Amino acid sequence: QVMLVESGGGLVQPGGSLRLSCAVSGRTFSSYGMGWFRRPPGKEREFVAAISRSGGRWDSRTVYADSVKGRFTISRDNDKNTVYLQMNTLKPEDTAVYYCAADPRGYYSGTYDSYDYWGQGTQVTVSS
Repeated sequence: QVMLVESGGGLVQPGGSLRLSCAVSGRTFSSYGMGWFRRPPGKEREFVAAISRSGGRWDSRTVYADSVKGRFTISRDNDKNTVYLQMNTLKPEDTAVYYCAADPRGYYSGTYDSYDYWGQGTQVTVSS
């Protein structure tokens, strides 16, 4: 069983920054595709960003939702079994519970059905 634990959420003012972390159990982290999704209050879960497995023809390729492109950056540290989401220039509409997810097949999908494992989520609130 793969366990994912998010951290780094909190309250931040508009224009501020946060970095979310997702620690993943297991010895094959580098082969997982990893994604971040979010669920805004009263809305459906939506895709934020994804990064493919390391090495091979994909080698940590990334993809972003249009709403966060240029403001958010996804990255991974295979030595620490951790994926990050650096969030800059935060807006009130970024307020949501943020979830990380793992795809053992290694792809960087924007579709939540592609992911087999999920964390419990971390709350991000952007408000003055």
